[in-house]
Amino acid sequence: MDRLAMGFYHISEWIVRIAYINFLWIGFTVAGLGVFGIMPATVAMFAVIRKWRKETNDISVFPIFWKTYKKEFFKANGFGIVFFGIGYLLTMEYQILRSMEQVSYFIASFAVLGLFLILAITLIYFFPVFVHFNLKNMQYMKWPFIIGIIHPILTVFLMVGVAFLNYAAFMFIPGVLFFFGGSVSAYIIWWGVSLTFSKYEQAI
Repeated sequence: MDRLAMGFYHISEWIVRIAYINFLWIGFTVAGLGVFGIMPATVAMFAVIRKWRKETNDISVFPIFWKTYKKEFFKANGFGIVFFGIGYLLTMEYQILRSMEQVSYFIASFAVLGLFLILAITLIYFFPVFVHFNLKNMQYMKWPFIIGIIHPILTVFLMVGVAFLNYAAFMFIPGVLFFFGGSVSAYIIWWGVSLTFSKYEQAI
């Protein structure tokens, strides 16, 4: 009975922690007016999850989150501008190509979709790489892409798995996303991407 009670306690503790970091993520995203808060808040969330996975579960969540948020605010937003800028240009290019009547432009639009996929892969791997490695600026764009391409099965699993979980939650229990959407997605992504890090510790 004691073991069952302890198991239930640990599960409840994890649920509270995951919900808490999700609230921090949402709150600090809003505090940064959304546009300027999303990137540093996401970096801070991954930093906390990294501590959970690599060190100990018994950590002070808020101090780690707040310290990372402040420290990486401008740097993370710089990368956010890069991601947004590339995404915006690709969106405009795709719309222009699809508005043309010639078949060649229609075919070229699929190349733009391919670039969108590359951008998505880079973004998924970006946050784990950012909080784990100490790199020069452009290497934070280079290595997420390289790791994502080298591990296609993992990449597909993460993209499909996270998308499916969020879609299922949205369709059946949308309120769950407010409590766990961001943090559970981040935890899954960190868990998957961190499995590859031992292969790149020396190279990076």
